[in-house]
Amino acid sequence: MKQRLAQLIAQTDLTVTEQQIDQLVGYVAMLDKWNKAYNLTSVRDPYEMLVKHIMDSIVVSPHLQGERFIDVGTGPGLPGIPLAIMNPDKDFTLLDSLGKRIRFIRQVLHELKITNVTPVQSRVEAFQPEVGFDAVLSRAFASLNDMVSWCQHLPTEQGCFMALKGQFNQQEVAELPTWCSVTEVKSLQVPELEGERHLVILAAKG
Repeated sequence: MKQRLAQLIAQTDLTVTEQQIDQLVGYVAMLDKWNKAYNLTSVRDPYEMLVKHIMDSIVVSPHLQGERFIDVGTGPGLPGIPLAIMNPDKDFTLLDSLGKRIRFIRQVLHELKITNVTPVQSRVEAFQPEVGFDAVLSRAFASLNDMVSWCQHLPTEQGCFMALKGQFNQQEVAELPTWCSVTEVKSLQVPELEGERHLVILAAKG
């Protein structure tokens, strides 16, 4: 599996250390094991997870600006855990309302010795951080409008929202609240993943 992940990474411009590959593969192994009992992801095959979960998350890594990030609706830790492994110098808060997912994340952090992640079990609207985040990440939200409306209180004044999407949908942009706008749309190349992937970056206006 390590060899397979190394092959996929070789198709990108990403630099990944041996230790990071070990941790990423370790995460997939744990996700596969826990998934049988807890149903954490619909992807059943660990080799598919390498493409659909690991690569799909870490291609965002070069676009992260800042120190503090929150992954909202992280599920079993996506994209937060792969990004935290890739960026040991940055801090990640992983937020999810389901206890089983947060328990899984805690176990991952413990077993893989990941020290830059804080798991939080909470609904997003109920979570009040003491300090804002440089970026709010999500790959699970139904729409851009829902994401920015529910997470409006999370970024710093200069902070942004980073939504991982499949196709970029102009209709979703039209439905955004007036205080928010799309600042950039980046097309992401995920090796061996079918379909389009985009990173949509949004920020509060002026």
